[in-house]
Amino acid sequence: MNLKNVDLGNFSLSLAVKDLATSRAFYEKLGFTVIGGDPDQGWLILQSPSCTIGLFQGMFEKNTLTFNPGWNAKGETLKSFTDVRDLQKQLKADGIPFASEADESTEGPASCIIIDPDGNPILIDQHV
Repeated sequence: MNLKNVDLGNFSLSLAVKDLATSRAFYEKLGFTVIGGDPDQGWLILQSPSCTIGLFQGMFEKNTLTFNPGWNAKGETLKSFTDVRDLQKQLKADGIPFASEADESTEGPASCIIIDPDGNPILIDQHV
């Protein structure tokens, strides 16, 4: 199958950080603003005019490319999108191996993780 016509959803980079407060201060100096998250849980979402990043302390081993089916760049729910389970089926059909899979018998929020040829994790994380 070919995913060229499929929208994986909003893209962001999820950064595995050592100190959430220090990383927040650094990225705010680069023009990012906190738009979501919970520092008590160890995570924040920051945005610049052209980019979204997530800061995650103690949640990820590596920096992770993240796609959110069903969301636009503002985190607003889209009327139409390709469900994570359908994306997973298409990727499996193309021979992409999974590090973790979404339960295909469910609906709504779910996620799966694939690993690119260089070992970079790609999280497809649907919140709707």
